[in-house]
Amino acid sequence: MAEEIAAGIELEDHCEAILRTVPEVSDHINESIESIPSDGDPYVTLEDLQNCQGLAIGSPTRFGNMAAPLKYFIDSSASLWLSGALEGKPATVFTSTSSLHGGQESTLLTMMMPLIHHGMIISGIPYSVDAMNNTSSGGTPYGSSHWSGNKQNKLTDEEITICRAQGTRLAHLASKLC
Repeated sequence: MAEEIAAGIELEDHCEAILRTVPEVSDHINESIESIPSDGDPYVTLEDLQNCQGLAIGSPTRFGNMAAPLKYFIDSSASLWLSGALEGKPATVFTSTSSLHGGQESTLLTMMMPLIHHGMIISGIPYSVDAMNNTSSGGTPYGSSHWSGNKQNKLTDEEITICRAQGTRLAHLASKLC
């Protein structure tokens, strides 16, 4: 989903998407992690957030909420809140669940709350995106979503369209606001 949203961002002139991830949260207090992951996207930093023109965050759903690693990272962003570094920047959210009624919309809402506290401008997906009216798997006005099921189902054509529209909308807003 992140790659499809990034593809939508890059459809907007002069916009570049930079993909980042958050480190896992360890059960062992004294355990440290490598500063660079062995594979996948680099870890996000508070500096990345401060320097972004717009922000799309996503998380798998965990009991109707964002996953602990994302929450842990967001909780570390108080210095950006104090300085107002994210105020007025557009943001959007996305999620995936393994069960059909696994709490997609509640997860999207929980990701929005800290962004609102940061003073960010939340962007959803309007129903003028035709795929929103035709999807039978994922996609909400709060943000794109995907039902992966037990078999890790691939994104549907509608979900891809919704993700790309969400990215393009974010990039368009960032271009106008920043």
